Amino acid sequence: MRPLLLLGVAAMLAGCASAPADRGPLSAEATLKDKDGKQVGVATLIETTEGVRLAVTGFRLPPGAHGLHIHAVGLCEPPEFTSAGAHFNPGGKQHGRMNPAGAHAGDLPNLVVAASGQGGLDITTKAITLSAGPNSVLDKPTALVVHANPDDDKTDPTGNSGGRIACGVITK
Repeated sequence: MRPLLLLGVAAMLAGCASAPADRGPLSAEATLKDKDGKQVGVATLIETTEGVRLAVTGFRLPPGAHGLHIHAVGLCEPPEFTSAGAHFNPGGKQHGRMNPAGAHAGDLPNLVVAASGQGGLDITTKAITLSAGPNSVLDKPTALVVHANPDDDKTDPTGNSGGRIACGVITK
């Protein structure tokens, strides 16, 4: 009887060990806040087999195109959000998705905001990961930053995207 009990306990423990695989894909989020601490957007990140899907919804933002980048430090101290550091760039590349020398891993398309103050972006990128590794935006805290101006996708180091108007720490 005792060997059967031990076998049953071992089977239960083996079942518990496989539970994390049942949780689904890795995901993260960021709540974007402006210099006054008001929420102006949300972002969700989900790791898929094609890369990381990033969906950003902005509201109460100035109309127009705004540079959007992942920054290397997960700290969003208003009013200027310089605490978020430089663009996330583990590969040591130059800025801009159109730069022939390659882009920062944190370089993203512009966030386009309508006259209503609402905007959105939904992309999948292979430049970052949520799982452990050099391009993980979760291994060390990082932040998603909205800039005042559009990113020109080529000028190093920031794409002439201007000041930082919103910031959110990327968390699990």
